[in-house]
Amino acid sequence: MDELNKIYVEPTNRCNLKCITCIRNSWDEPFGDMDRSVYQALIDGLADFPEVKTIAFAGLGEPLLHERFPEMVRLAHTRGLRTEMTSNATLLTPALADRLIEAGLDQFVVSIDGASGDSHGAVRPGVSLQEITADVRMLYRLSADATETPIRIGIEFVAMKRNIHELPAIRQIASEIRASFILVTNLLPYTAELQDEILYNMGPISYDGEGKPYDPLWILPHMDWCRETQEPLWILPHMDWCRETQEPLARIMRQQPKLSFLDIGLNQRRNYCPFVMTGSTAVAWHGGVSPCPALLHSYRCFIRGREKSFRRCEFGHLPEQHLLAVWSNLEYVVFRQRVRVFDFSPCTDCGGCDWAEKNEQDCFGNPFPVCGDCLWARGVLRCV
Repeated sequence: MDELNKIYVEPTNRCNLKCITCIRNSWDEPFGDMDRSVYQALIDGLADFPEVKTIAFAGLGEPLLHERFPEMVRLAHTRGLRTEMTSNATLLTPALADRLIEAGLDQFVVSIDGASGDSHGAVRPGVSLQEITADVRMLYRLSADATETPIRIGIEFVAMKRNIHELPAIRQIASEIRASFILVTNLLPYTAELQDEILYNMGPISYDGEGKPYDPLWILPHMDWCRETQEPLWILPHMDWCRETQEPLARIMRQQPKLSFLDIGLNQRRNYCPFVMTGSTAVAWHGGVSPCPALLHSYRCFIRGREKSFRRCEFGHLPEQHLLAVWSNLEYVVFRQRVRVFDFSPCTDCGGCDWAEKNEQDCFGNPFPVCGDCLWARGVLRCV
């Protein structure tokens, strides 16, 4: 049986914000918090998986809304697991910061979608960028005072036409909050109004003079935090080199004293699942176990002008089933094998038939869930 290395945990699917880019704009599922019994079943089930290294608290809600969240971090930490979280940071108080540090949190990633208050607030209404940066800086300072290894800070930035020009200035915010990395992901439009904001075309592949596939897209590989220069690691997705992106991306490249990058075609970085291939699984607030965060819930979105409905996929449920029983479920095992081969119909390149309207099945005969339209597998969308 293949190894399980990382578990994405959704403490809650509730959120205190109403961001214009949020999946909540395209679903009608009930809201709730993870019950103690669900999380305890997950922690107890890890006894069968000594290879698990990380629990990432993310999902589609704000983890800090869960009243027992520091306790959840502590339980994972006492098991020797690395603990990571993604947050909008609006609820981060000094008291809560102390509890997270004491619980053993290893990494805190803050969502920032603009380098100015106006730009960030246009995406995340009612949020003060200045207050967020001050609170995250406070978290880092407190952790540096309390532990030999401070909490690792990261920034996640959703890139679109309206904010891409401010991307280079995120470097200054990263310096202020001592962020070790800046992860940039593209926008997945959940509403028709946002379709014109995307920065990826994924049109027909063109070829250079030697007959090699060519796309003018920049992508940066994973690199170590550069202690010599104190510069953050930039992690960029596949993105069009176009009028909107050319100047800000060029500025980022000029600002990096040590920069490695690859210029590769989209067809050279597709059909790779960043979840299955790395041995990950995801647990929703209600206990449903899904193969990836993208399949935790049902929703609709728009891919290259097509409206598509995604149905959530669960291969088991906690605490009614043990984690080992879910991971070794034959249907789940077969699905993981199918994803590794990735012989799905290329809906992202085609998208011209009724099969592409849902993730139920595809024209190659694959059963639910099918992954041929997955933008994570194409490197267009990125997760921490």
